[in-house]
Amino acid sequence: MKKVYINKIGAFFPNEAVTNENMEAVLGQIGERPSRARRVILKSNKITSRYYAIDPVTGKTTHTNVELTANAIRALDDERVENLDLLVCGTTLPDQIMPNHAVMVHGALGLKPLEVVSTAGICLSGATALKYAFTSIKSGEASVAVSTGSENVSSAMRAKHFKEELNAKVNDLEKNLEIAFEKDFLRWMLSDGAGAFLLSDIKNTKGLSLEVQTIFSRSYANKLDACMYAGADKTESGALKGWREYESKEILNESIFSIKQDVKLLNDNIIEYTVTKPLIEMLEKKLFDPKEIDWFLPHYSSGYFRDKVEAGLKKANCDISQDKWFTNLFYKGNTGSASFYIILEELFNNDKFKRGEKILCYVPESGRFSTAFILLEVV
Repeated sequence: MKKVYINKIGAFFPNEAVTNENMEAVLGQIGERPSRARRVILKSNKITSRYYAIDPVTGKTTHTNVELTANAIRALDDERVENLDLLVCGTTLPDQIMPNHAVMVHGALGLKPLEVVSTAGICLSGATALKYAFTSIKSGEASVAVSTGSENVSSAMRAKHFKEELNAKVNDLEKNLEIAFEKDFLRWMLSDGAGAFLLSDIKNTKGLSLEVQTIFSRSYANKLDACMYAGADKTESGALKGWREYESKEILNESIFSIKQDVKLLNDNIIEYTVTKPLIEMLEKKLFDPKEIDWFLPHYSSGYFRDKVEAGLKKANCDISQDKWFTNLFYKGNTGSASFYIILEELFNNDKFKRGEKILCYVPESGRFSTAFILLEVV
């Protein structure tokens, strides 16, 4: 089996950073008054700036998801991209239901004919894109590959998408004209960006590479209901009722395509099922030694979870002190499937790593509770 190396990392953000004070103006205000949940959520998540693919003046989209991804790949600035064996792209919300996101990126870049794969999911889709590229190179099926994670979530969070729901509430003479918390919550949590890895079976001859040693992922959908979802709504039993089961008017009146989060289910289970349980299994299998970890790069959605992640690590007997942690969540935003690419890009391209260091990346997904841990070594 061949060794696999991340040789280069690229990232791309649309437009200028948006501050907490300006974000509602960019996304648009829903109803006659500002969101009452916004300040509480921002105080908890501790995010101070993020990026939106939205023109702050016109409110129109400035970049599609495909354009964000293509720009992250261009940021690799490497001639090997023109002769890839494999392109794998992960995202939460592609620009269209079909065809898949990766073939659209392929077309935008104008690359030669090659194997192209799109991985579905939410935050984990970027990690599974890496896993597909990793196993393809390791097995000898490919020599050079690019994997990506990207999000253009702001386009779905603009106020205009909730107009019909508010109108329906007015018609029903409801007193509370705010959108439901599980929808409003995510408007202040998620943002746009893209990242790309160039991988090969040969490490860099100049400078450092990251050897991909282990990618471990688990789904716990057999234990828990859906927690984060779109294009559906929850029934009383906890099952999801998909958009095709609604009348067209209901889809608009209930904002069925909006992204929703069951916050209580999230808080009750995210640490146990995305930190503690998988790490216990990894350590039982002796996949790594916590004492050898020099960097822990967690993708958590909110600063609220930082100490809870640490408690989950300790519960699994995987104590990694916070002085070894790094995240840029607070000033680059929660970019979902792109987040761990963007975290790695900042460190790698600013020469923060040293030869021999070991890096553990943590990528949880609350969709129906799944997770991935990626072990890298600097070579």
